[in-house]
Amino acid sequence: MSAVPAEIETPEVLIDRDVLEQNIHRMATVVGAKGMDLRPHVKTHKMPEIAKLQLAAGAVGLTVATIGEAEVFVQHGARDVFIAYPLWVTPHHARRLAQLSSVARVAVGTDSVEAAQAMGAALSGAAEQIEILVEIDSGHHRSGVSPLHAVEVAQSATAAGLRVSGVFTFPGHSYAPGMPVKAAEQEQLALDESASLLRSAGFDISRISGGSTPTAALAGQSVANEVRPGVYVFGDAQQLELERCTLDEIALTIAATVVSRHERQGSAPRRCVLDAGSKIIGSDRPAWASGFGRLMDHPEARISALSEHHATVIWPEDSELPALGTRLRVIPNHVCLTMNLVDEATVVSGDKVIARWRVDARGKNK
Repeated sequence: MSAVPAEIETPEVLIDRDVLEQNIHRMATVVGAKGMDLRPHVKTHKMPEIAKLQLAAGAVGLTVATIGEAEVFVQHGARDVFIAYPLWVTPHHARRLAQLSSVARVAVGTDSVEAAQAMGAALSGAAEQIEILVEIDSGHHRSGVSPLHAVEVAQSATAAGLRVSGVFTFPGHSYAPGMPVKAAEQEQLALDESASLLRSAGFDISRISGGSTPTAALAGQSVANEVRPGVYVFGDAQQLELERCTLDEIALTIAATVVSRHERQGSAPRRCVLDAGSKIIGSDRPAWASGFGRLMDHPEARISALSEHHATVIWPEDSELPALGTRLRVIPNHVCLTMNLVDEATVVSGDKVIARWRVDARGKNK
């Protein structure tokens, strides 16, 4: 896609179907060549149409963040889902999980003795239908236990009537400059240690699950047998700055219009303002990021500030400031947030609109 199609009203999320398919097949090929299973995290796109493309390209199943997301994708035909989250299961959750497991293979995460006991009690007779993966902290220090505590959690799950089949981790600290390689190494060590300890304790560990978009393609001979990248389908400004994707791998942009422009005056910077703010771009900006997003066709420009409906773009001194009414394509910093802010997106091929896809799992936060 080289320009915003004339019929598009801004702001609007655009998905380049051709780049999307290239990204899907590239990751499937890379992961398959390593002998690993690909289980993409669909919280990034939340769209059944994209999940079907991923499964058709060889993904063994889907990763989701919530029971609600799992329900949406199972309703649209998915038959193997992993809720990669340390669930605290209530009786209401248990009923939903039991229903899901009656039509699909379902796995969930846990990272504590207490949560495993609560899950077993709530699931009761349906406990054996659900697979349990113990979450391991491989350096991100969010959820997950150290490898040394994996056996304790697994034993409590088994005592509660649950079926432990593996371990998983999320190397989220890979989302920082200079960190992807180190995070991938720490991920491998943590998964290897925890799986070895569990096997020594008598557990049949068949799933060793890791991977994020920055690390999924890095590992050589991996102890993991499946990876769960998500952002790779679209790419975003964070991945660009981490050099984990290139501009030709950006499949999602936000079409926006220049509604205000200002040459430098005194201390006020040379800038233009777009009609796409935090309510469609998302407000995520890591401390290391150079702005709140990038422009697809002007990579030297920087989004310096966001309001709800304004994006302030600092324009380079050696480039002509765009005229009022100019339509530009914004690359959001964190594409997962963008997809949770819109109900649907426009799908394009070249300069032609070819479809509109609903974000069916939007807002399914529980």
